Amino acid sequence: QVQLVESGGGLVQAGGSLRLSCAASGRTASSYAMGWFRQAPGKEREFVGAISWSGGYTLYADSVKGRFTISRDNAKNTGYLQMNSLKPADTAVYYCAADRHPLRDSSFYEYWGQGTQVTVSS
Repeated sequence: QVQLVESGGGLVQAGGSLRLSCAASGRTASSYAMGWFRQAPGKEREFVGAISWSGGYTLYADSVKGRFTISRDNAKNTGYLQMNSLKPADTAVYYCAADRHPLRDSSFYEYWGQGTQVTVSS
């Protein structure tokens, strides 16, 4: 069993930056890959990026590539989503999720956090 808690969301102006954290707890939390997803009002949940359990492999959605960076610190059982050059279109609730493999498809993720709101003003 893995529990995930996101933090770091908030209100930021376009062009600004935020760093989200995802604290994982559970005996084997550091052995799980971590994915980040977001859901804007009236839209489906979409993939943002993912990182392998070791941190050696990452993948990103095209919409955030070059602006967002995913990392993790297994000693702290925490994953991070660094978001730069934010746009109003990035406004959404952001979720972290855990699974054995870093995948784009949210249906494969077994564990989910509660989400944190990110609002980007123009």
